Amino acid sequence: MINIPKGTKDVLPSDAYKWQYVEGTAREIAKLFNLKEIRTPVFEHTELFQRGVGDTTDIVTKEMYTFKDKGDRSITLKPEGTAGAVRSFIENGMASSVLPAKMYYITPAFRYERPQAGRLREFHQFGVEIFGAKGAQTDAEAILMADTLLKKLGLNVKLYVNSIGCPTCRAAYNKALKEFFAPHLDGLCYDCKTRFEKNPLRLLDCKEDACKKINASAPSILQYLCPECEAHFEELKYCLTSARIDYEIDPRIVRGLDYYTRSVFEFVSTSIGAQGTVCAGGRYDGLIEELGGNPMPAVGFAAGIERLLIVMDQTGVEIPAPAVPTVYIAGMDADCRKKAFELAAALRKNGLFVEIDHMERSVKAQFKYADKLGAKYVAVIGGNELAEGKANVKCMATGESESVAFADMAAYFQHK
Repeated sequence: MINIPKGTKDVLPSDAYKWQYVEGTAREIAKLFNLKEIRTPVFEHTELFQRGVGDTTDIVTKEMYTFKDKGDRSITLKPEGTAGAVRSFIENGMASSVLPAKMYYITPAFRYERPQAGRLREFHQFGVEIFGAKGAQTDAEAILMADTLLKKLGLNVKLYVNSIGCPTCRAAYNKALKEFFAPHLDGLCYDCKTRFEKNPLRLLDCKEDACKKINASAPSILQYLCPECEAHFEELKYCLTSARIDYEIDPRIVRGLDYYTRSVFEFVSTSIGAQGTVCAGGRYDGLIEELGGNPMPAVGFAAGIERLLIVMDQTGVEIPAPAVPTVYIAGMDADCRKKAFELAAALRKNGLFVEIDHMERSVKAQFKYADKLGAKYVAVIGGNELAEGKANVKCMATGESESVAFADMAAYFQHK
């Protein structure tokens, strides 16, 4: 027997309706905010993620699934959705269309890391990207969109926001971080010692306990914001307050991707332990230019679908049960099963949810199966019914039965 690869998971038919509910809800919220769907390839040229995500991030240095194709090209399975959406935005000339360009995606993504609750090597994201608008009102709308989705799904999460400034004010902050961390270099992990020279802001994102302890005393980025970034952050807070969205400022949020500027945010649940972030994002005004496009502001977020489902399960959120057959048509013998098949085909053309027997069960066994499926009605066709052109229809809830002509079944069940 060949087993599933480590870090991946089957979505079985018994659970698929939960995924469909989350994905369907995400699509509904996207429609409310006038977002259009974008679908990008599962794999891209490796350079896209090296330049877009950042060559000092854990994703690029440790977690990407990268390989050479038959043309000796370096290809990587997408580790996140933003870089591919930006590549498509540039390549397809969407900057010349009406702005802002508002889009969403539901996509698999791949990262080689230690599997744990809500964090698999193949996982799935609902993501949102808004290109072309620079004001903090757009950041607030992205946060409002995420907040609306999470509340619609019945989740109780906490919003944390921060500003990590722009390249201008971040230069002064990086200098301050280096001055702070220099005396503590011996106590930092190997990765942080590398980050110290290349990208000191990444030090604040380390998950090692020793580094986190040192980080707790590091200077805050909010003390180094330039006037423009400070005004942008103040506008964001005003918009969130006006939309009645509760939030807490956390100056330690820097996000794990290098492309972020100014606003960053996380929605956190305490239901799945240390890995409690279920949705996160921020502004990335320099990414489009970094990947070869004209300068263009942008903001977005992504939510892990597996994590959403875990939190929903652990907090007792009830997901609507999947639809059940309106009618199960049971045939007593081969000729009756042929008629059942014919009737089922006709009823389905009328939009009815119908099931029939494919296992040559007895009528008693078919009733048991129909009950297991949750069918509302069972229409029995025996020799007499076949001759009379009628079915004996039983309501499974009340036990009441009545005779219904084959020709009238579509009209009969469309009102049930």
